[in-house]
Amino acid sequence: MDLPRITVRLKPGRERSVLNRHPWVFSGAIADAGGAGEGLAVADVLSSGGDWLASGVFHPGADLALRLYSWRPDTAAGPDLVAARIREAVARRAARVAKHGPTDTDAFRLVFSEADGVSGLIVDRYAEVLSLRVHAAAVEAWMDDILAALRDATGLSAVVVAAEPDAAEREGVDPAALAARSTHTGPVRFRENGCAFEADPAGGQKTGFFLDQRDNRRRVAAWAPGRRMLSGYCYSGAFEVPAARAGAAEITGLDSSEAALDAARRHHAMNGTAIPVDYRKADVPTALRRFRDEGRTFDLIVLDPPRFVFSAGQKERGMRAYKDINLLAMKLLAPGGILATYSCSGLVSEDDFTTMLRWAAVDARRDVRIIGRSGQPFDHPELATFPESGYLKGILCEVA
Repeated sequence: MDLPRITVRLKPGRERSVLNRHPWVFSGAIADAGGAGEGLAVADVLSSGGDWLASGVFHPGADLALRLYSWRPDTAAGPDLVAARIREAVARRAARVAKHGPTDTDAFRLVFSEADGVSGLIVDRYAEVLSLRVHAAAVEAWMDDILAALRDATGLSAVVVAAEPDAAEREGVDPAALAARSTHTGPVRFRENGCAFEADPAGGQKTGFFLDQRDNRRRVAAWAPGRRMLSGYCYSGAFEVPAARAGAAEITGLDSSEAALDAARRHHAMNGTAIPVDYRKADVPTALRRFRDEGRTFDLIVLDPPRFVFSAGQKERGMRAYKDINLLAMKLLAPGGILATYSCSGLVSEDDFTTMLRWAAVDARRDVRIIGRSGQPFDHPELATFPESGYLKGILCEVA
């Protein structure tokens, strides 16, 4: 779809983020949008003094009013540019896997929104199926070109297209129209680190699975042999299955979704794990307190909660929630136990997370030694000029 082209002028002093190649401009930074109607438009973004800065898509009425795609005057935002970025992103992943592996995995993120220069689009590959999540109205408008570029780059035609849950209200995308573009239904089986899993791209969390924890699941499994493991917020068992295959003594998993726990049990059956596995539907903090009161102990605890901080105003409350579960986990670990703890809240920095862990250790009265740190895998790159793309933080601790 061709969009009209307009000029957007920024307010004085609001050019810095654009000059620093940050891809978002909020409505409060815009002085005027000459020629803008009620719909989307490709925008030449100018400074308050009239200097050309970037090219993006203007969305009237949206808080995130401009998504920027180009900082070159000779290259305007549009479907051709987005298609080229998609092909480049897929090629980068393919080259990395061909040279460095992994060879026992066939599920990867192919397009990571702003980090790959395609603001508003995420594409994950599960074996022979592509799962798309649309965050932006511009992406919906260019969907024909996006799907063609993906077919060209991957050779795959089976796709599931869905809107991010809040995109309909925030961006005005049409979830039903996007879903109608899908050519695949039902779950898809794939491999990660040699383990078999199933994802439901249309009905699961995110694109159907949490591919960003792939490397961390392998790291945790290396600590599992002979250990009694507790997995909080376990979802569909992706941490526990490789741990069981690695030789964990027993596993307890906690999650609030019975459907996720059913999927976790199926994943163990698919992989032929034979150790005792106990999945429980539970509120994780409540269950951790109950285990503490019962005198239960574990040798390996994984905490992989959903995002606790959605806005700056929620940060203090979210940090208290992180401290609560980590403090409880420290109290539940036998001496020499391992805590693998994670945060996917983009507004929580690594320093924030480390400080939280420090205070949890003080209150737990345990010596907690940090023995490893981790983040996102190669297919979830962090764009240096867009720190929001670096969201996943992991700390591995030994609790004396």
